[in-house]
Amino acid sequence: MWIDTHCHTKYSYDNWLEPVALIRRAKALGLDGVVITEHYSYEASEPVEAVARDEGFLLLRGVEIATERGHMLAYGIEDDSWNIWGRDNYLPMAAVIERIAGLGGICVPAHPFRDVGMCCLLEELLDVTGITAVETHNGHNQDADNELAIRAAQHMDLPALGGSDCHKVSAVGRCATEFLQPVHDMASFIAAIRAGACRASYYPGYLAPA
Repeated sequence: MWIDTHCHTKYSYDNWLEPVALIRRAKALGLDGVVITEHYSYEASEPVEAVARDEGFLLLRGVEIATERGHMLAYGIEDDSWNIWGRDNYLPMAAVIERIAGLGGICVPAHPFRDVGMCCLLEELLDVTGITAVETHNGHNQDADNELAIRAAQHMDLPALGGSDCHKVSAVGRCATEFLQPVHDMASFIAAIRAGACRASYYPGYLAPA
C-alpha cells in the first residue's frame, strides 16, 4: 500500500490547501492514505480527521518540527505536550528526538539535504542518533538532494520514507512510501517503519494536473 507520509494543509498557515482537495486528489491518484504533518503543531491537524472520515480515506497525523539543525517529522505523539520549549522554531534537535522517543513516538529527518541556509543538516545527518528512518524522497526537493538522502540512509542502514511535502494540490503524491505490511493506524505505521517494511519512491501513480 502507498502512503504520502509528509503533507500540509491550510492548517500549517503557510498555504491555502483545503483538506478535502488534498484527500480527493490522493484518492484520485490511487494512494491508500496520507499523513498530515502540519508545521509546529500536532493538534493543528485535528480538523482534517473529520474530512478524511467523511471521505472514507486513511489519514494519520504527525507534526513537522523546526529545529536548529533542520526539520524533523515526528510520528506517534497524541497532542502538543511534546513541546516543552514554549516556542515553535529553532528547537534543539537532540532534545526533540529524546522528547518524542520518551512519548513513544519516532523522529525522521525531513528533506535533510535541502540547503536552505543555516538550519539544515546536510552531511551532519550521518552523526544524528536516535532517528528511526530518513526521508529520502521529498516531492519539493531537487532530485540531487533526494539522491544524497538515499545514499545517507543506506550508509546509516535506516529505512527510507517518501512524502510529497505538498503545500498545493498539484504536489500531492509526487513522492510516497510503499508499505509492505498493512497500515491501518499510527501504531501499525510505526511498526512497519521499525521493521523496515517500507520503501520510499517517486510515486509511480503520480500525474501532474493538466
